[in-house]
Amino acid sequence: MTSSTDSEFPGDTVEVHPDADALVAAAAKRFVGIVVAAQAERGSASVVLTGGGTGIDLLKKVRETPGDIDWSRLDVFWGDERFVPAGDPERNELQAREALLDHVPVDPHRVHPVATSDGEYPDPVAAAAEYSAAVHAHLAEHKAFDLHLLGMGGEGHINSLFPDTDAVREEHELVVAVINSPKPPPVRVTLTLPAIRHARHVVLVVGGGAKADAVAAAIAGAEPVDVPAAGASGSESTTWLLDRAAAASLR
Repeated sequence: MTSSTDSEFPGDTVEVHPDADALVAAAAKRFVGIVVAAQAERGSASVVLTGGGTGIDLLKKVRETPGDIDWSRLDVFWGDERFVPAGDPERNELQAREALLDHVPVDPHRVHPVATSDGEYPDPVAAAAEYSAAVHAHLAEHKAFDLHLLGMGGEGHINSLFPDTDAVREEHELVVAVINSPKPPPVRVTLTLPAIRHARHVVLVVGGGAKADAVAAAIAGAEPVDVPAAGASGSESTTWLLDRAAAASLR
């Protein structure tokens, strides 16, 4: 069973699902629907992926139920990346490839990972600049990302935008390096709130009771510097997909 609740922000939707499995299934259905619609309307589509347990389970579910996605006409980006060596299991890219991308016929030239710490750009600032160039090039051609998926931490962080940090305060750059992340590993590259707002559709997929208070604060209109998820919005839609536990503090 799914219920919907209006949030404080016009155009935002909150969907509450009974458990983690239903949450992941709903998120995968939303992923496929947005991509297929974008490809039908504009010929191609772009997605920004998220990591974490729920984010990777979502990709596994998409692999099982891909619908009518034309994988050859899909651009793939990441909302953030842990700045570690290429084979490190902490990399969101590696996890996404194992869950989905290695099993579908994506065009490798349309997959845009962040540089690794042992690669051509061993400095995180340089890696952020290189990734920013790829993001800007995509947006110059396509105007927007079609879908930006987001998970959320218990304190309300999204991508690698943590409360009360320079990265969450960034108002102009689309990509920044994070040197002292409060959550390990400490060095990361992340899209910023301005980059998230370049997405037509933003979907936040959040499960678990430990996140309930941050969910409620974000939906109620907290300051993004305090609860970064409050600053996530798409130009056409912003959707919160929650399980019952994550929705427990909503009023």
